[in-house]
Amino acid sequence: MNPSDHSITEDDIANFLANTPDFFERHAELLATVQLSSGHGTRAVSLQERQAGLLRDKIKGLEAKVVEMIRHGQENVGIADKLQRCTRNLLLTAHARDLPVTIVNELKAQFAVPQAAIKVWKVNGIFSDEGFSLGVSQDAQTFASSLSAPYCGVNSGFEAASWLPEPAQAMSLALIPMRVSPEQDAFGMLVLASPDVQRFQSDMGTEFLTQIGDLAGAALTRLLPQVLNA
Repeated sequence: MNPSDHSITEDDIANFLANTPDFFERHAELLATVQLSSGHGTRAVSLQERQAGLLRDKIKGLEAKVVEMIRHGQENVGIADKLQRCTRNLLLTAHARDLPVTIVNELKAQFAVPQAAIKVWKVNGIFSDEGFSLGVSQDAQTFASSLSAPYCGVNSGFEAASWLPEPAQAMSLALIPMRVSPEQDAFGMLVLASPDVQRFQSDMGTEFLTQIGDLAGAALTRLLPQVLNA
């Protein structure tokens, strides 16, 4: 084939310009004559205008990301402050038997949880007649121990919902097991509930709920016999 028959393609032009960065220095007048689509309709604009428009769009995108990062940062600071207040009030709770109600009240107040309840089993004998240690079946205890992470989702008739003041209003639940250590069975369970079926969803992250369970569980070890707490 005669080399002169070879047609120049767009790729050839693109490769030439990419490998010849000084082309437009030698032909600067071309830049002023190049017309491109504005990207916002059919109006033609100069290359410089199109580049400026692209830069403005990129800057807007970066600004939106910065705003989102700031918002997430502020939310995280707010959550950390609330968790710190919860921790402080738990440390100030003098009597161990008052801890369950303190945890429930703090979660409801700090995190706007409509309903919450705690049950603890295998407690020290002096706490065996307290409301927080009564009314928990063996099935519920086994279920709590089976949870490797908090359960979040619709209330499908869980026994834990009956621990709440208004079980009929619990449309979605978070069930959080409490353990002395990760390898041990659960000794209690914290239930959070909302009338909003979307409040606790099966696909939501559970890292923060796990932290709540760790904090509550650590505080409630004061209710356990020394043999379990060792």
